[in-house]
Amino acid sequence: MGREVKIAIIQETAPYLDMEASLLSAVELIKESASDGAQLVVFGESWLTGYPVWLDHAANYAKWDDPTTRKLYQRIHESSVKIDSEAMDTIRQTSFENEVCVCIGLNELDSATSGTIFNSVVIIDQGELIFHHRKLMPTYTEKLIYGAGDGRGMISVDSSVGRIGALICWEHWMPLARQAMHDSGEEIHIALWPQVHEMLQVASRHYAFEGRVFVVAAGQVTTKRNMPEEIHFDADVPDYLLTGQSAVIDPRGNYLLEPQNKDVRIAWCTIPDISIRYSEKMTLDVSGHYARPDIFDFKVNPFRG
Repeated sequence: MGREVKIAIIQETAPYLDMEASLLSAVELIKESASDGAQLVVFGESWLTGYPVWLDHAANYAKWDDPTTRKLYQRIHESSVKIDSEAMDTIRQTSFENEVCVCIGLNELDSATSGTIFNSVVIIDQGELIFHHRKLMPTYTEKLIYGAGDGRGMISVDSSVGRIGALICWEHWMPLARQAMHDSGEEIHIALWPQVHEMLQVASRHYAFEGRVFVVAAGQVTTKRNMPEEIHFDADVPDYLLTGQSAVIDPRGNYLLEPQNKDVRIAWCTIPDISIRYSEKMTLDVSGHYARPDIFDFKVNPFRG
């Protein structure tokens, strides 16, 4: 009998830099998805409390000693989430009460530091925090906001929907990060993106084929109206800054769910049987007969330094 998994990908954006409103939105979306039968609910990159998409569209954000830049960073800091916080407890309780596995990207504030923010992802299954990963390398202008993560999250974990793991955005272009995750035995891989445009579809499909896994590629929909009031855009910037395009891909690199447009709040897909990934290992197993450990050495250092 096949192991079926029903997935809900949340494309609706969170209220930006507003922890209370974002948390309320997350709770309602988890409840709605669970009531419609979802076993796995996925939110995109930095969904809680907003991916800093203005970095790609707003002029002069990176000016040195600019008061708006400093004020905006302070707002991100104030709205970021600590893992050991009441906000995270609320998501855990919602997961528990609705008997659902939740994967959510977040702006994370380290409890042990005073100012560094991380681009992170957690997986909460039936109320238990089972996975926590910080993006290894913030991409391009993201370095203005986020610190670099370490190797503790380069694993997959057992969950109620199968063995599951996640990477964030351009980590999918890091060959050794992919290898570490493949070696950890994922059955379902969650690829968190701001939006899943064409090249990110390529990365997601490549990951599925290379790792012989199901990939849930999660994007979100955001407009200029969602942005913090401090941000001002030139007239030629389009209204939609992120357009979703979430998708689900099978272990052969084919779509189970084609990329979804900006009008879709919640994208739905059912994996009919996650165990079919093992039939694809016959031709390619990058952690088995294609690994060649007699030629290559590979290890992950969980902590830097």
